[in-house]
Amino acid sequence: MGKVIVSNVASLDGFFEGSNKELDWVVTDEEFFEYARGLLRGTDALLFGRATYQHMANYWPSAPADEIADKMNNLPKIVFSKTLKKVDWNNSRLVSDDIQEEVSQLKKQAGKDMVIFGSSRLASFLMQVGLVDEYRVILQPVLLGSGSPLFKGITERNHLKLVSTKVFGSGVVLLSYERA
Repeated sequence: MGKVIVSNVASLDGFFEGSNKELDWVVTDEEFFEYARGLLRGTDALLFGRATYQHMANYWPSAPADEIADKMNNLPKIVFSKTLKKVDWNNSRLVSDDIQEEVSQLKKQAGKDMVIFGSSRLASFLMQVGLVDEYRVILQPVLLGSGSPLFKGITERNHLKLVSTKVFGSGVVLLSYERA
């Protein structure tokens, strides 16, 4: 497949969800959805950790039909978890063992990109082992004060190169980075 892309929202103070796991602060307007549609069109697989997978699997199967719902429900989903015993959402596959090896093998296959939505622990781990190719941070015009950090447990400095920016009318800024 192509690149591994981490695409996640973040508050200006660096949180991807509030202290009670709330996401009610995320601006989801037409520009946000156009970004999501474009990203999903270039995607062959979705990578999830347990918590994000469970959250998404509770929403998307019964979501109103549109292009995003179609992609979310029909794209292959690889779920990385040592605690889940099974995954039931359409086209989902559970991986309990060597995450690094699994993603390395997926990257060697021909195809489009793989995207990680949410799943901050998975994204942080893959970043630390050098398997993330691009970071897309959808910076929201809000300060939360507390919550879950966008990247947790980073032990080494990672230099990035800004490759594009897009300012939405809502004040949201999409920042795209590659490894330097």
